[in-house]
Amino acid sequence: MAEGLVVGTSGNVSVRLGDTVLVTPTGVPYDRLTAADLLAVDLRGRTVHGHLKPTSELPLHLAVYAATDAAAIVHTHAVHATAVSTLVDRLPPIHYMAAALGGPPRVADYALYGSPELAEAALRALRGRTGCLLRNHGALTYGESLDQAYDRTAQLEWMCRLWLTASTVPGRAPTLLTEAQLDEAGERLGGYGQGADAGGGEPG
Repeated sequence: MAEGLVVGTSGNVSVRLGDTVLVTPTGVPYDRLTAADLLAVDLRGRTVHGHLKPTSELPLHLAVYAATDAAAIVHTHAVHATAVSTLVDRLPPIHYMAAALGGPPRVADYALYGSPELAEAALRALRGRTGCLLRNHGALTYGESLDQAYDRTAQLEWMCRLWLTASTVPGRAPTLLTEAQLDEAGERLGGYGQGADAGGGEPG
């Protein structure tokens, strides 16, 4: 909440542990949420532990787990990501960190929250990507860990804010990266980090 990614009860988080998914409950503000409020469901969505109702977006989470190698999912209604979702069909390639999500995030077609149609639209937008925007709704990212999924959400929100800010300058349009430039950045980002073979240099 400190980074402004969620307000009140908006958004949800889940982590997959084998055939079990830990997920946030519906209707509980994040500043009041405790570990005891989390619940566990199986891959069909049946509650196996906990007393609260799961997030209304459980079908979306389960669909992403079924179709990807995700170990964690973060879904928010962050303001800049949501604003961009109303304007374009994909986030313009304003920064090379789009490569860290597999390419410029697409915008999934609008569908009612919690519906199978929303899950299907999100899966189409996620093809080849680890993050997408949801039309007039928000953003979704996944990763190999909760930290990675969260970092991707924060990075996506930052890129949306960057593009919106640059686009407001009268008489000017932001320069955008080419596909070749994104591919080059993606190759370098693949070696980024503290591993022995990491030679990509530090982003930023």
